[in-house]
Amino acid sequence: MPPGGAAAVGAGSLRRVIVGTRPAPTGDDSRLPTGRAGALPLRVAAPMAVAAGLALLAAFPPYGLWPLAPVGVALLAAATHRRRVRAGAGLGFLTGVALFAPLLSWTNLHTGYLPWVLLSLLQAGYLALLGAAGAYVSPLVDRVRWSWPAVTGVLWVGQEALRDRTPFGGFPWGRLAFSQDDSPLLRLAAWGGAPLVTFAVALTGGLLVAALWRPWGGRRRWWAPVAGLTAGAVAVPVVGLLVPVSGVGGGDAVTVAIVQGNVPRLGLDFNAQRQAVLNNHVDATIELAGQVAAGVRARPDLVVWPENSSDIDPLRDTDAGARISQAADAVGAPILVGAVLRGPGDGQVRNAGILWRPGSGPDLAQLYTKRHPVPFAEYVPMRDLARMVSKQVDRVRADFVPGSEPGVLDTGTLVLGDVICFEVAYDEVVRDTVTGGAQLLVVQTNNATFDVAEARQQLAMVRLRAVEHGRAALMASTVGVSGFVAPDGRVSDATGFNTRAVVVRQLRLDDGRTVATRVGLWPEVALAGLAVVALVGAAVLRRRLRAG
Repeated sequence: MPPGGAAAVGAGSLRRVIVGTRPAPTGDDSRLPTGRAGALPLRVAAPMAVAAGLALLAAFPPYGLWPLAPVGVALLAAATHRRRVRAGAGLGFLTGVALFAPLLSWTNLHTGYLPWVLLSLLQAGYLALLGAAGAYVSPLVDRVRWSWPAVTGVLWVGQEALRDRTPFGGFPWGRLAFSQDDSPLLRLAAWGGAPLVTFAVALTGGLLVAALWRPWGGRRRWWAPVAGLTAGAVAVPVVGLLVPVSGVGGGDAVTVAIVQGNVPRLGLDFNAQRQAVLNNHVDATIELAGQVAAGVRARPDLVVWPENSSDIDPLRDTDAGARISQAADAVGAPILVGAVLRGPGDGQVRNAGILWRPGSGPDLAQLYTKRHPVPFAEYVPMRDLARMVSKQVDRVRADFVPGSEPGVLDTGTLVLGDVICFEVAYDEVVRDTVTGGAQLLVVQTNNATFDVAEARQQLAMVRLRAVEHGRAALMASTVGVSGFVAPDGRVSDATGFNTRAVVVRQLRLDDGRTVATRVGLWPEVALAGLAVVALVGAAVLRRRLRAG
C-alpha cells in the first residue's frame, strides 16, 4: 500500500471503531479487566496497526502529510486498547515495521538488506514496547477516559526518550517531532524542544481516539464529550500557531556561503574518490572567489564545506592542505572544512570540522570532533560478534574516536555551533553548542551513501533545531540537500540532490535563548516521568480489579 493511501485506511478504521464492536455486555467499561473483553477484533486491530505505521510514514518527508501523524497515533492506541500486553506488543511491532522499514530504506542502498532489516526490526521493537504499554494502561484510561489523550502523549515521549539513548547511544530517527516540519506544531519546539512537539502530536492523536472510541454510554448528551475532544484535537495545532518565534535573528548581519561540491559517483566508494571530492569543493570555492572579484556575489564572512569534503587528512597531507589554503586565500574568508583526521591512536580516525583561515591555514584551536559517531557505520561495537552477523562490518576499517567538547567555533566574525550529520537528531548535542555561545547553527553532512529522502528527513530536523533555539541554521551536504533555515523554520536556497551548487545568503546572528534552550532536558524528564506515573497507576488499578 502506498503511504498516501494511509489516510483513507486510517479514516475508515477510525469509523469502524465508532460503529463496529459494541461495548462489553457488563455495561461498566471502567471495571473491565486487562484481557480481551471489549477490545477490537484482531481481524480489525491488526490491519489498523499496519495502517497506523503507514499513516506515520506518510507524515515524514519526502511525503510530508503531517496531519497523518496524529491519525497514526490514534489508530495504534485504538488497536492496542483493552488487549493483553503481549498482543499489544505484537500490534505495536506491526506498526513499527510498517513505519521504519520504508522510512529507513535508504540504509540498504549500498550495504545490502541485512543492516536495513536489523535496524528496522530494532526500531520496531520500541513501538512494540509502546503497544504493550498502551494495552497495560487500558484499565486506567477506561476508568478516567479524559486521561487517555495525556497518557497517550506521555507514553510516546517515554518511548522516544528510551529509543533515543539505547542501545549504543540510541537512534532518534523517526521521532514524531521530526514529521512536523511544515506543521503549526513545529513552533512548540521553541518552548520545549522535540519532546514537547512529540507530546503535542501524540496528545492530538489521543484526543481523536478518546472521542471516537465507541459511544459514550449512559449519557443522553453523548455528543458533548465527542465534540469537546474533537475540538481539542483541532485546538492543539492552533495553540502552536500562537507560539511566538522570530522570523530573523536580531543581531549582526553576516554573509555565509555553502559549497556543495558533489561527488563523481554516489555510493560507498565515494571514499575511493577522495581527491576528486576535495578538488570539487576547492574548484567550486575558487569559482565563487571569481564571482566575488567580479562583483557578482558578495564576499562571504564564512564558507561552509560539508562532512567528508576532505577525506584526505589535510593536517598530514601537505598537498591536500595546500589545496584548501588555495581556496581560502582565493575567497578571502575562513572555510569550515569537513575532514577525516587520522589519530590520535593507531587505527583510529576522527570526523571533524576544522576552521581553515586565509593566509594562515588550519586553526587548531577551532576544531570540532564529532561527539556521537554512528555505531556500525563509523565504529563497530563488539566487532568480533558483529562479524558473525555480517562481514559488512569490516568495511569500517578504522574506528572513529568521539570528541568530548561541543562544536563551538569562533571565526572572529561570528560564533558557530557545528554538528556533524546524524548528530542533528540528538537534542543535547545541538543544545550544547547554543549554551556554549553559538550564534549560528551549522550541520555538516554527507548524503552520498543515501538518497534524497534521507536528506529531506535530515533537513526537517534542522528546521526544528532552528525554531527550538531561535537561531539561523544551515545544512551543507556533499551532494544535497543543502540550504539555509531561518529561526522560524523557513527554508531558503535549498539545492537539488546529486548536483554541484554554491549558495550565498546574508543571515542575522542571535545571542538570545528561547524557553526551550533555557529549560533544556526538563520537559522530556517531566513528560517521561509522567509516563512512569501512568504505568504505576495502571499497575495499582489492575491489582485492585483482580482483587475486587
